[in-house]
Amino acid sequence: MPRVGPGALSPIHPSPPTGEAPGLGRGKECSPPDRATKGRARTPWLRMQGRGAVRAWSVPGIQADPGTAGLDHELAFSKIIVELRKKHPGHILPDEDLQWVFVNAGGWMGSMCLLHASLTEYVLLFGTAIDTGGHSGRYWAEIYDTIISGTFRQWKEGTTRSEIYYPGDTIVHQAGEATSVQWSAGTWMVEYGRGFVPSTLAFALADTLFSTQDFITLFYTLRAYTKGLLLEASAFFSTLGC
Repeated sequence: MPRVGPGALSPIHPSPPTGEAPGLGRGKECSPPDRATKGRARTPWLRMQGRGAVRAWSVPGIQADPGTAGLDHELAFSKIIVELRKKHPGHILPDEDLQWVFVNAGGWMGSMCLLHASLTEYVLLFGTAIDTGGHSGRYWAEIYDTIISGTFRQWKEGTTRSEIYYPGDTIVHQAGEATSVQWSAGTWMVEYGRGFVPSTLAFALADTLFSTQDFITLFYTLRAYTKGLLLEASAFFSTLGC
């Protein structure tokens, strides 16, 4: 199983933006993304830092031209990992625990690399090398995805039109919301979730349990989440002087 980390990928050297990141434009169906102020979304981050930082760390992997894909996603991911470890020491999994794991859910198939996990928050890298799509799932959590490369199409419940999102856009999936989702080949993103994280596992693992029966992937997924929980427990007890 391939692994990802600063030791395996070439880092990007420019420093990321600091402070509150601006909102992000949202593209409409079959048209270039609208960079006007309306319709922008703000992205939260670990509570210890505040809102806007997911995009701040993603910016080095996004090209200035919104009509094209972002920079090489592996370079962008490497930079993101390095900077997150500087900003949140002790909360990002070490290189030896970073692993790309398949995800089968809602009829779609992608791959994730978990960076941080607790009972209430998670951060991961996600994407797909092929065209894929299906049901988003409903969660007791809010999910924010900032696109590094490729395109993402979303069809919201109760509407008759879909929307396309481009590099630099952030997709907000509210708790309890369901949508139809579609990724183009080569779409990669940074994902942040906040809420009751264990509740998301039922959807994330359902296809693996009852369709693909890929129990090795099931093991990899649960192992990654367990390592994230143990890392957070260690960080918590270290603050108590234990």
